[in-house]
Amino acid sequence: MTAAPPRTSFRLRAMGRPLWAACRALLALTLLTGVLYPLAVTGIAQASFHHQANGSLVEADGRTVGSELIGQTWNLPNGDPDPHWFQPRPSNSDYDPRATGSSQLGAGDPTLVETVREARRQVAAFNGVPVSEVPPDAVTGSASAIDPHISPAYAAIQTDRVADANGLPRAEVARLVGEHTSGRDLGFLGEPRVNVLELNVALRALVT
Repeated sequence: MTAAPPRTSFRLRAMGRPLWAACRALLALTLLTGVLYPLAVTGIAQASFHHQANGSLVEADGRTVGSELIGQTWNLPNGDPDPHWFQPRPSNSDYDPRATGSSQLGAGDPTLVETVREARRQVAAFNGVPVSEVPPDAVTGSASAIDPHISPAYAAIQTDRVADANGLPRAEVARLVGEHTSGRDLGFLGEPRVNVLELNVALRALVT
């Protein structure tokens, strides 16, 4: 009578089949979702949306000066806003994309109320306009703290100051603002807006 195979070998074979199946599934899914899918998506993005896929970068004089998706400061070496350039809205992170987020202060917080009141006076004085003409986005930051856009109203109150600082006709600067004003997406989503970086790049080309 032939002796029965040890039970250990049966257990090993029973465990080996599902283990091998699991390994094959892991390898197949890794190849599919970790290699083929990213390559396909990257290829489609580079072919169809090359500019957006590479960060929506803005170039001037043959070098990259920023991204149209991330705002930046336009200050003098001492940290004061430079009168030669259109200024963005306030940023809680000084436009550092590594530290996005608002101040988290509520609309009725006394600190925020006083900060906005003081900012309104400063913006009015800097641009030579009445306090009543200062729009909300000129004195309040965005939720992300890196919003690259300002409202057409904020761009409009800066036009005279920018024109005078650069020795340009006001009509010429106003034309640039109009050319860089985007309307609502699909005609009804969002609000009209002006990309500060793109506007200042166009302004620099006009000045030089």
